[in-house]
Amino acid sequence: MCGICGIVSKSGSPVSADILRAMACTMEHRGPDDEGFFLGGTAGLGFRRLSIIDLAGGHQPMSNEDDSLWIVFNGEIYNFQELRSKLDATGRHKFKTRSDTEVIIHLYEEYGERCVDHLRGMFAFAIWDKKRERLFAARDRFGKKPLVYADLPGAFVFGSELKAILKYPGVPRDIDYRAIDLYLTYQYVPSPRTAFQSIRKLPPAHYMVYEKGKIRIERYWQPVFQPKTTLSFAEASERVVEKLKEATRLRMIADVPLGAFLSGGVDSSIIVGLMSELSSRPVKTFSIGFEESSFSELPYARAIAERFHTEHHEFVVKAETVDILPKLAWHYGDPFADPSALPSYYVSEMTRQHVTVALNGDGGDETMGGYLRYQAILFMQYWNRMPAAIRRLIYAAAQALPNGKEAPLGLGWRIKRLLRLGLLDPERAYLSTLCYFHEDQKEPLYTSFMKQAISGSSAPDYLDKILSDVPHLQGVDRYLYTDMLSYLPECLMVKIDVASMANSLEARSPFLDHEFAELAGQLPPEWKLRHLFQKKFLIKKAFRGQLPSSILKRGKQGFGIPLSRWFREELYGYLEGMLLSQKALSRGIFEKPAIRRLLEEHRSQKADHGFRLWALLMLEHWFQVYVDRAGD
Repeated sequence: MCGICGIVSKSGSPVSADILRAMACTMEHRGPDDEGFFLGGTAGLGFRRLSIIDLAGGHQPMSNEDDSLWIVFNGEIYNFQELRSKLDATGRHKFKTRSDTEVIIHLYEEYGERCVDHLRGMFAFAIWDKKRERLFAARDRFGKKPLVYADLPGAFVFGSELKAILKYPGVPRDIDYRAIDLYLTYQYVPSPRTAFQSIRKLPPAHYMVYEKGKIRIERYWQPVFQPKTTLSFAEASERVVEKLKEATRLRMIADVPLGAFLSGGVDSSIIVGLMSELSSRPVKTFSIGFEESSFSELPYARAIAERFHTEHHEFVVKAETVDILPKLAWHYGDPFADPSALPSYYVSEMTRQHVTVALNGDGGDETMGGYLRYQAILFMQYWNRMPAAIRRLIYAAAQALPNGKEAPLGLGWRIKRLLRLGLLDPERAYLSTLCYFHEDQKEPLYTSFMKQAISGSSAPDYLDKILSDVPHLQGVDRYLYTDMLSYLPECLMVKIDVASMANSLEARSPFLDHEFAELAGQLPPEWKLRHLFQKKFLIKKAFRGQLPSSILKRGKQGFGIPLSRWFREELYGYLEGMLLSQKALSRGIFEKPAIRRLLEEHRSQKADHGFRLWALLMLEHWFQVYVDRAGD
């Protein structure tokens, strides 16, 4: 696991070693163990290494036999030994190391651009072809590893992080306000945009060729949902267990200590159970919790730790830990508003004190149908069959319900939100669940400057386009597909990559093995979401002998933090000071009365704006770090 960067000069002049080194140094947290550089005429590659496999021989940049190809690689290729055996059998390749990096170079020699089809793992890499003066770069299928780039007048520049690009002299820092609008809508800036107009992301499951001053980008993979399996339910269940066990085993290959994140939910519990089965030693597990019991999953995590006799560690997040927010803004590069980034950072920090690699349960919801919003869509199919008069009566009665626990966990809050969604058609309702600020909520919030800056664009078009590409998919498959192309790679994978790598920790996700995901996609949707109250039906049945019933039967809690209460109580003054400061208002994006109204409605509990206020807070931190201080 590493940080990579590179420069291709357009003028024909040599690449500056000092600039390349400065770019690499911004990513020292991604690679504290080693650094390396290649300078060859008009190109330069930089590298920071976190040593995981072939500790002695995996130094980068790495070349092929005649030094005509040079690579920098961030990630892990789990089937590299199998691939190496096949390449050896051709008699055309000579290997100098036992690293997965070298396998990629020879795959490129053998298959060219289609080398990515053979890779099973997480990766972002760039290969400089000296003979053709050609740069080839690619990202893994689910976007676990990042790659950003800038096509500048004097050079083509790329790196693992936005801050590395900004170290190149003269990179324009003009704000992409359409990206800011997307961020406020979805909590993240989706590919290919970043918050800066001059910098772009290579999207997940794409490769890029830069040659003779031109960029070509191609998609090489997308989720598969058809044809559906011909296996019986029992046969499919057995196959799912086998494939997930294989994916877990592959991700336990490392030359350094490894452990697992354990939330106490179904997905991470399954992974810990499989690791325990595959390991001869107790698995090291790591959990995060809160003082507020309604948000803390620690009791469930402890139950799994006891069940599998793990070496368990815990950390409790308190309101005062938000002092870390400026540092988080720096690490994320783009504005990022998933609140679970905060506990993810702390659990990674704790985990890194004990291990270098941690497996997790990410991707279980998207592959096996675990989100509450999937249930909401199914609910609406029943709801819309009821007479309109009865629906109106139920909706009116529900408004009198108390919210219960703090949003979004309270039963009353969930019922009212579900019934509000019932006023929309299923597709609009699904899209609505993914939004922080809806279009009508942004109208009074934005200044005339901001409205003009984003004129002609529409944030909802982002997800509408993904849905329109799969008219043949029906029901929950449509939404699983959409999440796999949006929320999963652009939010969840960004969150865990940055939180873990900020602490020099490698995170691995067995559920996101692409072969497992393709198998899951071929399962009938009713095997994932069965009736209204059974999510992840097949995988829970498949692992019912392994996990306690208390874990299998509990509802999804998510990795939330008690924002709503924090923002009404301990952190209200801090929040108000940040959002209503003269500096924040001078950015010209938001109307002061609208910000004031959000704060007052939230504090009085007239409305719950916790997530929206968090998005505004993290945006202001981003401006302070990347605009006011120019990213330091």
